[in-house]
Amino acid sequence: MFLRQKKGKYKGKTYINYQLVESVRTPDGPRQKIVCSLGDLGPRPRGEWLKLAHKVQAALVGQMDLFESESQEVTEISGKIQASPQTKTKTTEKSGDDEIVAVRIDAVTTELHREAGSVHVGYQYWKKLGLDEILADSGLDKRARDLTCLMTMNRLFSPASENGMPDWIRSTALSEILGIEVDRLGKDSLYRNLDLLYPQRAAIEARLAAREQTLFNLDQTVFLYDLTSTYFEGEASENPKAKHGYSRDKRPDCKQVVVGLVVNPDGFPLAHEVFEGNVRDHKTLAHMLDQLGKRVPLEKGRTVVVDRGMAFDENIDQIRARGLHYLVASRQHERDCWLEEFEEDQGFQEIAPTGRAAQTRREKPLVRVKMKKTDKGTLVLCMSERRKEKDQAIRQKQEGKLLGDLAKLDKRIASGRLVKPEKIGEAIGRLKERYPRVARYYRIEYDSVSKSFSVELDVSRRSIAESLDGSYLLKTDRTDLSPEEVWRTYTLLTRAEEAFRTMKSPLAERPIFHHLERRVETHIFLCLLAYHILVAVEKTLLDKGINTSFATVRTRLKTHQICTSVLPTSDGSILKIRKDSTPEIDQIKLYKLLDVPQQIVRPTRTWICNTNGLM
Repeated sequence: MFLRQKKGKYKGKTYINYQLVESVRTPDGPRQKIVCSLGDLGPRPRGEWLKLAHKVQAALVGQMDLFESESQEVTEISGKIQASPQTKTKTTEKSGDDEIVAVRIDAVTTELHREAGSVHVGYQYWKKLGLDEILADSGLDKRARDLTCLMTMNRLFSPASENGMPDWIRSTALSEILGIEVDRLGKDSLYRNLDLLYPQRAAIEARLAAREQTLFNLDQTVFLYDLTSTYFEGEASENPKAKHGYSRDKRPDCKQVVVGLVVNPDGFPLAHEVFEGNVRDHKTLAHMLDQLGKRVPLEKGRTVVVDRGMAFDENIDQIRARGLHYLVASRQHERDCWLEEFEEDQGFQEIAPTGRAAQTRREKPLVRVKMKKTDKGTLVLCMSERRKEKDQAIRQKQEGKLLGDLAKLDKRIASGRLVKPEKIGEAIGRLKERYPRVARYYRIEYDSVSKSFSVELDVSRRSIAESLDGSYLLKTDRTDLSPEEVWRTYTLLTRAEEAFRTMKSPLAERPIFHHLERRVETHIFLCLLAYHILVAVEKTLLDKGINTSFATVRTRLKTHQICTSVLPTSDGSILKIRKDSTPEIDQIKLYKLLDVPQQIVRPTRTWICNTNGLM
């Protein structure tokens, strides 16, 4: 479309009338057709004519500029066109099957290819989870909601920094799917959107948990809580939570924050919290339970499952004080008290593998379990062959490192580089802290009188450690569960571990490049929003008997694209048809399984006539 100015005189006075015109094909060739008469639009530069026409054309197909609200002028013009009977007739004629165009086959090309299938599924599940309504209820306007959607899709499909994100967005069909313009999108808009999201995180999380529980009929009787760490690139000097601490990422050289996450048995996140990087695991539980209670109802009788890092009496008391049950893995010294029970073969029940593991030819059971009742609750002794091999490998590796460091310490003492007894004692203490698993069955001593350094192996203690390889102890106050049910409930903690692994690598939660605390926490929150969509897609497929990963879905749909077919006609005009490609058979099957429409966008046609080179 374009604007044409028409002047006329009446009684000596000049009148100006602007007409909105488009080029159409007729049997006699391309012609200019008046779409609407606009009257006098006032004085404006000629360069503004085409700009106004483009805005009206975008409004008619539902595309809005992300950075500018639609003007009253554009709204009135587009409304007038839509109400016109001539417009309705034109649309009907164009949608017919009898339109025949002579095309120069040798000159046909395609252009503006955009990745569409994968982001189409992502956006459909964004709508299915009701995220746009949830964000609106949290006070975010249309522009902030669209930006949040774009940023979440980026984390889900091709994580990039705020600097690189706009280029990726423009390489996809997201602007057409959402009906927005992103040509002027830059990093500053994305940073500002992080700041808008920051205070709304808890409210969004609570509404999302309620929506998912209704949508997928999720089990909300068991809460699985675990922690991980994620590190920074740079000093992160402006973030008070960035600290050096125990790094699950094997990056003790970097500052980090600790992320606590509660998920349900289906793996859907319920609540998360960002803690200081040096916080101890067991110090986070009370705060996390308080935050969880703000997201979901903490009714009495629910069960909280945590790992051994939080298996302290004070934490168990905090769980029970809220009327909840607990299921924890006990700490190592508690397990050692049950050595004789572990050594006896009697009383153990073998747990057979299920699912994929059941289909393998492995004859050994997953684990053997034995239940013991005590005054404080129920204990379940577990023996795992697979874990035995892992424990042996860890112990042998740590023992080798300890002996190597002890040999270095001995050389320092013998060479006179380390003389003071208190310094030698500190060095021994540091080695015991570094290798607690194996240092406990070595007697490491320094005699300040004889100035002798000795290392002696306690064979009996190491044999006890070897006999306990592959064993662990679970404890709970629930009395209605069998040993197998206790064990299977505890293993659901792997859901939280899977969430952490997915967020860290495919969704690129780490490393963190942000400096400000609020942006760090919103970055983690966006990764969680992306994970909500990911687990919702996988859950939908799993409920239909398809056990596949989101990565497979993403790869399979990546080749379904949107492009523009450029068709030069025999009379010199050009017809451009913008539509999505025909999906392949596997893609059609996926769309049906996911209840997602195959059509991504409505086709649009544009004529470019050789008359004045106008559209």
